[in-house]
Amino acid sequence: MTTAMRLLPGPGLLPQARTDTTDPYVFHGRRLCEGCRLEDTSRFSDDVWVLGPAMLKKHERRSILDFTLIPATNRQAAKELCYAMLSGTVPAGEDRPAVGSIRTAFTEYVRFLRWAADRSTRLDALTGRDLEDFQRFLIKSLPASDARQKVRSAARKFWIWRNSLPSDALRFDPRHLDGWSEPKAHSGENATARVPEEVLGPLFVWAMRFINEFSADILAADRYWRTPLAAPAEPHVYGALPTQLRAWLDEQIAARRPLPGWRGEPSTTGVADALGRSPISLGRYRHLIEEAAAIVGLAPQTVGDRTIRGRLDDRPWIAAILADHTEPDSLAALARMLQDACYLVLSFLSGARDSEIKHLKRGGLRTECDADGVPYRWKMHSLAFKAEDDPAGVPAVWSIGEPAARAIAVLEQLQPPGTDFLFARLGHSPGVKRTAVSQVLTSGATNARLNTFAAWINDYCQQHGRTDGIPAVNKQPWHLKNSQFRRTLAWFIARRPGGVIAGALAYRHHCVQVFEGYAGTSESGFRAEVESEQALARGEHLMAAIDAHEHTGLTGPAAEEAARRLEEFGARARFQGKVVLDDNRLRRLMAKNDPAVYPGEYITCVHNHAKALCERARRGRAEGLPDHGGCKPLACRNVALTPENSAAWQREVDRITHRLASRPTLPPLLRHRLESRRAEITAFLLENTTVLESA
Repeated sequence: MTTAMRLLPGPGLLPQARTDTTDPYVFHGRRLCEGCRLEDTSRFSDDVWVLGPAMLKKHERRSILDFTLIPATNRQAAKELCYAMLSGTVPAGEDRPAVGSIRTAFTEYVRFLRWAADRSTRLDALTGRDLEDFQRFLIKSLPASDARQKVRSAARKFWIWRNSLPSDALRFDPRHLDGWSEPKAHSGENATARVPEEVLGPLFVWAMRFINEFSADILAADRYWRTPLAAPAEPHVYGALPTQLRAWLDEQIAARRPLPGWRGEPSTTGVADALGRSPISLGRYRHLIEEAAAIVGLAPQTVGDRTIRGRLDDRPWIAAILADHTEPDSLAALARMLQDACYLVLSFLSGARDSEIKHLKRGGLRTECDADGVPYRWKMHSLAFKAEDDPAGVPAVWSIGEPAARAIAVLEQLQPPGTDFLFARLGHSPGVKRTAVSQVLTSGATNARLNTFAAWINDYCQQHGRTDGIPAVNKQPWHLKNSQFRRTLAWFIARRPGGVIAGALAYRHHCVQVFEGYAGTSESGFRAEVESEQALARGEHLMAAIDAHEHTGLTGPAAEEAARRLEEFGARARFQGKVVLDDNRLRRLMAKNDPAVYPGEYITCVHNHAKALCERARRGRAEGLPDHGGCKPLACRNVALTPENSAAWQREVDRITHRLASRPTLPPLLRHRLESRRAEITAFLLENTTVLESA
């Protein structure tokens, strides 16, 4: 669950004052990134506006607005619209759009204005018939209805913002044209696909393998790569290098050990590292290295000489970590995949958005421990952006599990000490520039790397004869996107009792309906699919209990009713001598003859609508189904108990007893409540079980 607090603007980041009314700075009404000066930003007269200084999210791709793409006849109107959105007057009922949103819509402005330039010299000369022709143009050029609607929405901005467009604007609202708004394809349903369970399972397992098993080797190689060459304990004797080099080469030849190689050639750097010398000093002796390489051959240069300690099936998971970044087993490639594995685990287990994860900083993990120092809660601190007033984000907190906390700890080791953002680009990746404007991975880069991670897993499994790779979906590799993990987690949360309410809180949605639409609504088959899966799992559990005659040993007020229902259910399942049920037959059986028996940890609910206390608590809003989140097990007459249920209650009694005996003494009110709870449970067990261990 996240909570957010308002972030006050820092020094030097407040909106700037407009200083020139004839050729203003386009960001004079915008908050700028730290270190950016208004005097260095774009002016209205520029044909290209650089948006980077006003893009406050670290992971956003730095973009431009290139007005040369628009015909000169309509270029001024486009500039006036974009300027008004950036720093001008906002029309009533409209919100000032984010800089990134303006850049996204700019593509559609270009499309509309290019078409308009072919029809008329000015926007105010366009008629309804012209825009009907524009509709036909869109249908021919854009097959997707959602894409066409984006263009229409962009074109309508030249009407909505007309008071800020002195040079040219639409004379009427195109929304009133027939067919201007097409029906939405998804009717409010979140269109992001869930990661199929057959893909998510092995993908998550491999991500945790990187974090738990492989990370120690990758981090050790990374530390070696970052550590500068240590100065020798004693100065090198002048002229001793040839003797030292020949002695080392003789050792390699005698042991038949290949020399370190780099793309088919002997690696002077690798030899220099082994000797503790500078690669430059070996340049004049390269012929000696090549002669030795001709005898013993070459092996790819590794990063350090540390033995691989990570294990997979009791064997080293990799032969060595290589220095050549073009190799799939190089430090650069493996470090990127370790970072991607951490992203995957954090994204799925926290439910945070991509922007929120990308702003995670060193020290963003808080661990809460009990009185014995045992961790019991982990919290991730970052920034939230969506639906917040501050474009720079507000502090927010996510409760995460221990695996996600472990991922954060790995990321803090993977980044050098001077780097705050944990998803900054790694230094040993090719082409990384420390002076680049955007040091944090963009959303597009993360998407590409997630799919590279999945491809590496499948290549690794193929090379090592493993069967736990990422399966294809409809004979095609599943295309991963960062948004899918948050969507998939919502699906899993919503499937749990009370999950929709919990999900609405965790996802910071303002109402339950918003979260249900995010996880999947009944119109999309969400409810039916969840209920079908839950009924199948429950049916399998009940059939196993019937086959083991466990239903005959139930106790509690509804024990006889449970035994009768399950006996009838078992008889129907064995109809015509068919004892083994496949999934489809069991689904049909549960749909027609569901015994309405719900196994749980503390009770087995034998649901009877007339007796259900959970439904009475809902005050007439019951659906004839048990509300497990509102169960009153110690009072309800729908309760039956298995031996496992009784044991669970006994463990609860033992926990309370241990708590009451702890020191220091509990406050009187808390102690009274715990004693009352223990007495209530004990009385319940005495009344409803035949065997009770002493409390």
